[in-house]
Parts: sequence; structure tokens; C-alpha cells
Amino acid sequence: MRSLRRRDALTLLSCAAVAGVAQAAPIRLTVATYPDLDRALKLALPAFARLHPGVVVNIVSLAHKDHHTAMTTALAAGAALPDLIALDMDFMGKFLDSAGLEDLSRPPFHAAVDESRIARFAWRAGVNRHGEIKALPVDVGPGALFYRQDLLARAGLQENDLTASWTGFIAAGRKLRAATGAYLVAHAQDLKDIRIRAGLSDGEGVFFDAQGRSLVRTERFQRAFELALQARDAGIDARVRAWTNEWAEGFRRDAIAAQMMGSWLGGHLKHWIAPATAGKWRSAPLPEGVAAAWGGSFYAIPVHSRQKALAWDLLRLLSLDRDQQLAAFRSLDAFPVLLSAQDDDFLAEPIAFLGGEPARLQWRDMARRVPALALDRYDAVADEVVRNELDLVLQRRKDIGPALADARAAIERRVRRRPDPRG
Repeated sequence: MRSLRRRDALTLLSCAAVAGVAQAAPIRLTVATYPDLDRALKLALPAFARLHPGVVVNIVSLAHKDHHTAMTTALAAGAALPDLIALDMDFMGKFLDSAGLEDLSRPPFHAAVDESRIARFAWRAGVNRHGEIKALPVDVGPGALFYRQDLLARAGLQENDLTASWTGFIAAGRKLRAATGAYLVAHAQDLKDIRIRAGLSDGEGVFFDAQGRSLVRTERFQRAFELALQARDAGIDARVRAWTNEWAEGFRRDAIAAQMMGSWLGGHLKHWIAPATAGKWRSAPLPEGVAAAWGGSFYAIPVHSRQKALAWDLLRLLSLDRDQQLAAFRSLDAFPVLLSAQDDDFLAEPIAFLGGEPARLQWRDMARRVPALALDRYDAVADEVVRNELDLVLQRRKDIGPALADARAAIERRVRRRPDPRG
């Protein structure tokens, strides 16, 4: 879960809600998290209070990037650590091999017994190549193509025109632009982000293979760059980045007709990005049947946590309690990782903002198709390099072959892998 709001606050929430409970020195459990994941945590506090009356939960909530920077520094120093750390999937690769995080497969946690209960790709994202469970997921963002049905109708287009093939997608974008003046997508980079994930299987990586070698010179990246360039040349992208003011305004002013992103985008569109467009949006599978996810939220326990037993109980409540998973889903659009929660009747309910369609069932199907990809601690580095090279292709007409060659060289310079002492 993500939010554009920046909030640097220390919220003290007492779980000692039972009348008559008084302690001179209450036990304290500190959780470091970020908006809007902190809201899901607060939903769980009454249930945690019933398990552990008298325990005080300190929630330290920093802005998304600031939180991960702070946790990176704290783990490196082995000091000033909370008892439970929230981690976004986009950052998981760099934390998976951290010696500062507990291996939850070991006693007293024994987390491996719960693997079959959780969405496969989400579980795999918290496990490193040594089989150590470094974090448990609490929500995921199965991929979806959100589109404006009213704008497509004005252009004589249907959903299948967007999903059947990338060729059809670009052709539909041209037709839409001519008929309505709207761009089909915000940025051509978005198409690359989907295409580089096409055809991957369990255990494969997006940017690196199992030996840590860069994959950016493969056919997969070649096709992704070609697709992005075709979209730019066709004039179907608005050339605005996600999460900017221009991006949000594009949705509000009917200037951008579609966005490929995690299922949680529907909630953001409804609540703050473009609430006035209610009923005009629909959700569809990604083009050519690509299975992908945008983000997901995890929690890990630091080795230096002083309250590991309490941290583990709270983590299990967040990740493995069906009622809690559904509460976060209903309140915050946090798609559950727990398979039993994904089978609740709530998923079949119509979504008014999406024209009454039961889109959650579609998102569940996507969540169960996403491959369990291997994360790498340098994924973020590779993603940045690839993004920069594609910008050169789109803006300065750099040839794709040299761009990918330069991307691989830059990744190899920046990564400079060192041997893992564990082999």
C-alpha cells in the first residue's frame, strides 16, 4: 500500500484498553512502518490487545522512502531498531540477505508450516536463495488494467481491444486519441514495466539470473523497449510519471484513459485521485495475459528486537489471521495474502466505482497466476539503470541495442558483486 501523503510522526497507541489495567512500567512493542500500511496495523490493535492486555504498541510511521532509508541505516548499525519492521516489496531484494533480520523458518517461529496458506508469489518474495524466511507478507497488489469505459465507448472501442494483444493496444490508443483527445496511458515506460515480466516462471528473476548475471540484453528487454518506443511514436502516452500532480490531474480531466497498476489503484482513484469519475472506470486483465503484481507489504523481525515473542504474535495476526486480513481489505483495499481470505464472499460483491463489476474476483485470479519470482538485492539498481536508458531511447532516439548494452555495462559497474560467504 502506498500514499502520496508524507507523514513523519510518532504515534503512541495503547493496547491496554481494558478498564482497570494499570502498570507502573508497561511492556512496549515498537513497530516501524509507513503510510498507509500504518492504518492496517492500527486496525489490528484491538485484537492484539485481547491477546496481550497491558502491552503498549509504539507505531513509528515515516514516509515510504524515509522509512526504508532509516531501516537500512539501523540494520547496518545494529542499533535503534524497532521490534517489527515493515518492508515494501520494491525494497525486499536488498533486505533478504540481511544478517540483521531473523530467519523466521527457525525456532521459535517455524514460519515454514504456514507456506501453503499464503499466495505463492508473495510467500516467495520473503524467502532468500538460502531458504531463509526473512519476512512474511500482509498484502499484495495483483496487476490490473484500469480503463475509462466511457472514453473507450466514445471511440468505438471495447475492453478486448486493449487486452488481446500489444499491437491492438497501440492501435486502440491511436483511435482513442483521434476520437476523444485522451491519451491511453500516462507514460510509455509503463508498457516496458509490464513487458519485461512477460513469460517468466517460478524461480526466475526479472533483472538477474540465479548466478547474479544481468538479463537486460535478453530478447525480453529488447521487446519491451521496442514496445515502449512504439507507444511513444504512436502518440498514445501523455509523458507524465505516476504519482505526480500532472498524473493525477490527467485522470481528473479525462486526459488519461487507462493505467496498469496494482489492484489497490482502484481505491486511490475512488478516494482521492479522481472521485468524481465514479462509475466510469472498469478493471481488466493485463494485455496478452501477462501475470504481474505491483508491490506488496511485509513485516520482518530484527535480530536485536527486545520483544521477539510479542512481535511474532503481532506479525501472525497481520499475516495469518483471516478476520484481520479481511478487515484491511474492506477498509483499505489491501488485497489479502491469505488464501482463505481470498475465498470470502466479499470478493464477489459489486464495486460501484467500477460500474458495479465484481473486479475483486478478477484480481484474485491474477494473484493466483503471478509467478513466484526470485528477488535480487540489486533489482532496484537495475531498474533505475534500465529506466534511464529507456528515457534516452524515447527522448533522444538512442538505438535500442546500444542502450541495452550500456545498461548492462552500467549495472555491472554499479553492482560489482562480492562473493556471499554462505556460498
